[in-house]
Amino acid sequence: MADCIQASQKVLLVLSKDFLQSRWCLLEANLSLFRDCIERKPVLPVLLEPCAVPIHLSHLTYLEAWDPNFFSKVLKVLCTPNCHLSSSTVVPFQPPSVYNGKVLLTMSSVDQEDIPTWKTGEFSDLDIPDHLRMVIEDSENYKKAIRMINSVPPPTFCFKNPWVRGALILLVISLQVPMLLLFVLAIVNTDIPVECAFIIIFLMIIWCFMVFILAVNTAYWGKEKGKENLIVMKRRAGEANALLLHEKLLIGCESRTKLHFVYLSLEGCRATFRETFRGSTPPGEKMLHTALLYFSSGYACCVARKHFPFPLPVGTSPGHLVGSVCFCQYVAQRLGQGMWD
Repeated sequence: MADCIQASQKVLLVLSKDFLQSRWCLLEANLSLFRDCIERKPVLPVLLEPCAVPIHLSHLTYLEAWDPNFFSKVLKVLCTPNCHLSSSTVVPFQPPSVYNGKVLLTMSSVDQEDIPTWKTGEFSDLDIPDHLRMVIEDSENYKKAIRMINSVPPPTFCFKNPWVRGALILLVISLQVPMLLLFVLAIVNTDIPVECAFIIIFLMIIWCFMVFILAVNTAYWGKEKGKENLIVMKRRAGEANALLLHEKLLIGCESRTKLHFVYLSLEGCRATFRETFRGSTPPGEKMLHTALLYFSSGYACCVARKHFPFPLPVGTSPGHLVGSVCFCQYVAQRLGQGMWD
């Protein structure tokens, strides 16, 4: 396929729902092989029917097959020399920077369905997902980044083991049954002194209360450990983002089982860090690395949700991300709020 495109003058890409569902992943995987071939060739996308346009091609202008003037438009483009297509509706192929700030992939953990509240999800690092092949050049860096996120240590608590919880349940039942029998005996048998009956009932209430407190504390522990592990997971995602900085890819931890992969070029923000901390200790590159560790995961999630937890002050100069908040603006606002994501 790459050889055919390299030998052609123009690229005609026909899209339909069936094609996107059944064969788009194969084409998307091959795009990384011939993207250099079509960098200077006009691409003419044709929609056979209304369908979701892949994000990799969202910057192109489409011809619709149901347009009454469709054939005349196609013939006009195909018969026009490439050097005269600058004013045409067809846009030449552009590098991935055209979808700067867009979500390339939302990944769920492989164990999201039955994950306990205190555990973080496990994400697959076997291969690069098809949606990321266009931007990731070093597969080993990607795998290393995912392993960083998967390396959140499990909590050291005996109740996390199923056999411990099972033994505890058996112990509770074994003690609960005699208590229940004594309680029934105290009610039915009128020969038991009233004082003994009250003591049995009191012990039964105390036992039930202790079991309830233990269950609540265990559930609360699991929830709090889940929050703590999410914070650690975001730090690991920050380390992964520092590793993937040259790939222009940021990972955001939306939850313990969901990751957002956002294409973001931070070259403008890097220049701002260098200029702001010029001649200081630590230098700008070190400060950018620290900012990535603490803020990049939260920033990627905000970009993915298209919502930031603060309004930009009036008169703020435009950032480095068109139509949104850039990374250095985000870091400045969070630090101004005393927040460390």
